[in-house]
Amino acid sequence: MKKIIEKLEKNQYYLAVFKNPFTYITGAVLLSILQIALLASAGNPWGVSGTFTNWAAWIYEALGGSVDKWFYFSSLGAQNTLNAGFLNDPGSIQNVGIIVGALLATLLASQFKFKKIKSFRQVIAAALGGTLMGYGARLAFGCNIGALFSGISSLSFSGWVFGLFLLIGAFIGSKLLARFFM
Repeated sequence: MKKIIEKLEKNQYYLAVFKNPFTYITGAVLLSILQIALLASAGNPWGVSGTFTNWAAWIYEALGGSVDKWFYFSSLGAQNTLNAGFLNDPGSIQNVGIIVGALLATLLASQFKFKKIKSFRQVIAAALGGTLMGYGARLAFGCNIGALFSGISSLSFSGWVFGLFLLIGAFIGSKLLARFFM
């Protein structure tokens, strides 16, 4: 096994694909090609946060709740997705693929590591930031993937508006982070 790893470490293609980061242009071209392929195969542009809403609804229903009368599920046709189930939802398969792919890429690049939590403030900042980002993604009916990347690539003006406010939010968030949590 050690000899195989040593051989791989010397292979220029392995290094280019798995070890070394892609250039921004290569990343942009690959993302664009994958976006086109996804739109052609799934019939919908790439999105992430809407699927997490479905996951939460499936868990809630498994615990005995009902989302039938909730606005999001009753008026936007999302109930059909819930009835189809996890394995028949292209968004769920995409999100699982993103999670597994990110883990695999990290492992292949030998970059996986557990980091020590520096302080309780760091945990609070991460939880607060994640909650606000998730809430904002639901208000905007999309995250930086669905509302920004897919919006701009489908020539939607809303993608550019989302991008502007994303920059404003990132600026304000970084100032708050530096002031209160670092």
